[in-house]
Amino acid sequence: MRIAFLAATRSNCVRRKVGAVIVKDRRIISTGYNGPPRGALHCDDLGCLREQLKVPSGERRELCRGLHAEQNAIIQAAYNGTAINDSIIYVTTHPCSDCSKMIINAGIKEIVFSEGYPDELSELMLIESNILTRQYDVSPEFKSLLFGTRIELFGREED
Repeated sequence: MRIAFLAATRSNCVRRKVGAVIVKDRRIISTGYNGPPRGALHCDDLGCLREQLKVPSGERRELCRGLHAEQNAIIQAAYNGTAINDSIIYVTTHPCSDCSKMIINAGIKEIVFSEGYPDELSELMLIESNILTRQYDVSPEFKSLLFGTRIELFGREED
């Protein structure tokens, strides 16, 4: 899980920093963090349309120019020709319903997450698909070490 938090430090999202690590047979096979596609302008340079429009967290995700950490980790594995079926994904924030659909269809068997995310549909689909989920607590001291103090982390200020 700490490596997922380390991946999150690469994010250039101005609203939420998320990282993901896919592990199979106790080996890291892919990582990802939230951010725009290759070659696209970064959100911290261009600005965030969702922030400008004051869109609440979890709503109108189609307005975001970035991909989620889970999506990027799955795409990176596919790009490199690495199978991720029967793997575990460690992600700093519980997956949204879009990411959960990708996780289910990719054959990932377990999700370990730290922070919650308000998406009941995601939770329902994961239960229906028999994907094991568990929450892992990461100390505030470790988060502060990676991200500093008084930053927007996971949609709220951390001291």
